[in-house]
Amino acid sequence: MKYMLLVHHDEALFGTFSLARQQQMLDESVALTHQIHLAGQYLSASPLLPASTAAIVRVRDGKGFVTDGPFIETREQIAGYFLIEAKDLDAAIAIAKRVPGAQIGTVEVRPVKEITGLPKD
Repeated sequence: MKYMLLVHHDEALFGTFSLARQQQMLDESVALTHQIHLAGQYLSASPLLPASTAAIVRVRDGKGFVTDGPFIETREQIAGYFLIEAKDLDAAIAIAKRVPGAQIGTVEVRPVKEITGLPKD
């Protein structure tokens, strides 16, 4: 089964880290992708740019509305993701515990609903 690991952390806190510490966390994440790739569980992963670069899109009554940046009431933002293959939730959680972002925030583990009719790679 596929699982999405959504990495959430406080961007302001992350911004206070030295560039060396930020790079170390990125390097640890890249190393984790190689480890889970060797185990046949890696599908995709990437950090995201800051929330200030985002746009929120809503459609109400057929009309689209776009708002700059996320206006969600939370201190933590989605910082990145891992898309993995795991035999069950426990196996996905075991990988989530190894995500460096979990040390300063949270990792949400969600099963991906498989549907038919989507384009293939």
